[in-house]
Amino acid sequence: MMKISQLAAHSGLSAHTLRFYEKSGLIEASQRTGSGYRRYSEEDIRRVEFVKTARDAGFSLDEIAQLLSIRLDRDQHTCEDVTSITRHKLEAVNEKIAQLTEIRESLELLLESCDGGLDSAVHCSIIEALEAGAAKTTHPNEDQATKEATL
Repeated sequence: MMKISQLAAHSGLSAHTLRFYEKSGLIEASQRTGSGYRRYSEEDIRRVEFVKTARDAGFSLDEIAQLLSIRLDRDQHTCEDVTSITRHKLEAVNEKIAQLTEIRESLELLLESCDGGLDSAVHCSIIEALEAGAAKTTHPNEDQATKEATL
């Protein structure tokens, strides 16, 4: 059995994060001492490690909760249940990468249009481009919503 401070040191997570995960329903201390201190069993420790590994892989707390549910009741689920969650996460990551790539390209174009000198910003090409809407300044999801609305 470990106390929360020991589990924090063991897992690399802070005690605050462990308490947050407990409030979120992802983990639970299997015992409490008479004075209210949390005590974690080996299974609790494995669960914390699972949560941390899933979080490090990019899964959201809701997705981790789904994965934990499958982990606890494997007979009632298929591998497809897990791959579906993972596939959805990968699609979201790929979408985010595409959005960030667009943002990077817009910022690069803005920087290429400016010499970055010490002159007054009265005629700053970056400010002018942003005012004119020459750079993609809207969030990529807003662009998609605008496109869909015009179809």
